[in-house]
Amino acid sequence: MKLRRFDTVSAEEEQALRACKSQEVRFQRGRTIVKTKTELEHSSLLLEGFVYRYKDLKDGARQTLQIAVVGDFIDLHSLLLKQLDHDIAAFTDCRLALFPHERLKDLIAEHQHLGRLLWLSTVVDAAIHREWMLSLGRRDASSRLAHLFCELQVRLTAAGLAEHGTYELPITQTDLAEILGLTPVHINRTLRELREDGLVTFRSKIVEITDWERLVAIAEFDPFYLSMNQRPR
Repeated sequence: MKLRRFDTVSAEEEQALRACKSQEVRFQRGRTIVKTKTELEHSSLLLEGFVYRYKDLKDGARQTLQIAVVGDFIDLHSLLLKQLDHDIAAFTDCRLALFPHERLKDLIAEHQHLGRLLWLSTVVDAAIHREWMLSLGRRDASSRLAHLFCELQVRLTAAGLAEHGTYELPITQTDLAEILGLTPVHINRTLRELREDGLVTFRSKIVEITDWERLVAIAEFDPFYLSMNQRPR
């Protein structure tokens, strides 16, 4: 579904991608999936749940770098890098499909168009990183949180997991604070302000966007960086 947001995927390409999978694995919330500087022989596609990239400092301070949602290859760039410069962990209980690198190489060699779409997905990952850098460096708390909610709405819609401005986000306010570089107290106050302004609610781990246009305006959200327009690649 995600790749078809970028371009047409033929039945033959879909079957080839499915055949490339070796197995499925599960991780519980909080478990490390990929450890920095560890040699990798496969890339993982997220089938259920949420995972996140992060880096830690020696004093234990952690910065979340990106959230992966269903349909994302969480470490496709390891096909070339072999080792990552960051860790990846499960935000929630999750299920992943493993794609051995040798099979991916053969897949890309045989299906060049599919290879370009997989390449595009890593390019979009980089665009998401740039947008998060802008949020952390320049957006205030309200626009930072609003932007995250808008981005997840678009990405989860592409995965078929958001409808009418509502989607499940099974993380805590403390998690949100860590993601956005804010304190839990600040997150609580900002969520209350957005709710009282009639823009969005986050309750029982469900996000409900009640005024999309105003939330987009506050966030200065432009989905262009997600490249969700289908066109020949």
